[in-house]
Amino acid sequence: MQVRVRYAPSPTGLQHIGSVRTALINYLFARANGGTFVLRLEDTDRTRFSEDYVKNLYDTFEWLGFYWDEGPDVGGPYAPYIQSERFQLYQEHAMRLVEAGAAYYCFCGEERLAGLRAAQEGSDSADLGYDRHCRGLDPREAADRVAAGEKAVVRLKIPLEGSTKFHDLVLGDIEWKNEDVSPDPVLLKSDGFPTYHLANIVDDHLMRITHVMRAQEWIPSAPFHIVMYAAFGWEPPQLVHLPMVLGPDGHKLSKRHGATAVDEFRKKGYLPEALVNYVSHLGCSFEEGRDLFPLADLERLFKIERLNKAPAVFDYQKLEWYNGQYIRMKGDAELRDLVLPFLAQEGLVAEAPSEAQRSFVLSAMPLVKERLKFLSDAPAMMRYLFEAPPLPAAEEFISKKLDKARAAELLAAGAALLSACDLSDLPATEARYRAEAERLGAKFGDLMAPLRVAVTGSRVSPPLFESIALIGADEALARAGKALASLG
Repeated sequence: MQVRVRYAPSPTGLQHIGSVRTALINYLFARANGGTFVLRLEDTDRTRFSEDYVKNLYDTFEWLGFYWDEGPDVGGPYAPYIQSERFQLYQEHAMRLVEAGAAYYCFCGEERLAGLRAAQEGSDSADLGYDRHCRGLDPREAADRVAAGEKAVVRLKIPLEGSTKFHDLVLGDIEWKNEDVSPDPVLLKSDGFPTYHLANIVDDHLMRITHVMRAQEWIPSAPFHIVMYAAFGWEPPQLVHLPMVLGPDGHKLSKRHGATAVDEFRKKGYLPEALVNYVSHLGCSFEEGRDLFPLADLERLFKIERLNKAPAVFDYQKLEWYNGQYIRMKGDAELRDLVLPFLAQEGLVAEAPSEAQRSFVLSAMPLVKERLKFLSDAPAMMRYLFEAPPLPAAEEFISKKLDKARAAELLAAGAALLSACDLSDLPATEARYRAEAERLGAKFGDLMAPLRVAVTGSRVSPPLFESIALIGADEALARAGKALASLG
């Protein structure tokens, strides 16, 4: 069997972590089995549809670095891959079910349905949902009413007795009593638009999808999808319901847990490799004792048997760790190109940086690479390299067990020694400062602290001597002079 899987988003919002995880699992399964990964846009919800969301979809997966084999933008043998361009197919198939007696016209208007809902909610009855009011209508009478122009929807006949069974490749055998299945769901709306369920089943069949891999929240829909496949006389695809992704509080991952839209992670300065690697491990395992996997390894190692039944918890700290690891794996030039847009956004370099700016930022990469958690940390961490920091309060210059006068003395000594050092020889420079600290009866850290604060504006910074070598000794001395003046 030639494996064919699909990612079928509705372009009614930005791509988020949950949907990316679904797409990634489908992609990995296709690659692991030499199959085909299909993108299909399910755009039947025209009230919330936006071309901006379609663009976000394409941009997101181009950034993440994995893509589909067939889809609206790349074509394929089962085009069109946009549901709004396939309406005639859905109408034809809905009529097939009506003619076969597996579906029927329903003329219940919104007023009646609203009254039905209100009555059910106000009672203790276990019967919820549509009451099958039109199911017993004579099919010829119903067809005549539609032909005369009366508005109607098409509903699927769910068996009134028995149960519907299906096998899930992760969860095993699942059985639902038909009395618990959503009663006679709408397949075709009165305006001729298909519902998600009809379009989904018809497209999966016509596009020869072999495995439907989706989130567990879709399990309640599976029974009447199976009923629909049987009504058409089609073999259903294999079902794989992926474990839920939960927030740290144990509830389904949502906006309240922080940035779940992929755009937010991108703006924060996450690397696509980190996001893909971490998301691939949500509810799935690969090799023991290993955390970092190139995409090619994930493609090779993925198996359905590695998927867990239990929900996965989205751990921002773990993702942050992944991001830091991938940042440190970058070459200096590549990392420079990744942080330049963030520096430009803060006005530290031009939107189109000059060669001098590019060269300067490249020289700074070894100073910050080990400290960056996100690319967006770079502007705050590197600002002192581009401009003198605001003068900190006097307390910032004073280490523990020192007073203001002693801090000023050590700052003056550190600044004076700077003029006599060759910053191209960092080991010799450090040795001279250590000797000076000993001569002054001070700890090396106490000697360096006031100078660090004066030059960088902070007690914690990238390596100081390397920083001074970048900004120049004259600029460092000027900053130290202002600091000394502020200390009196």
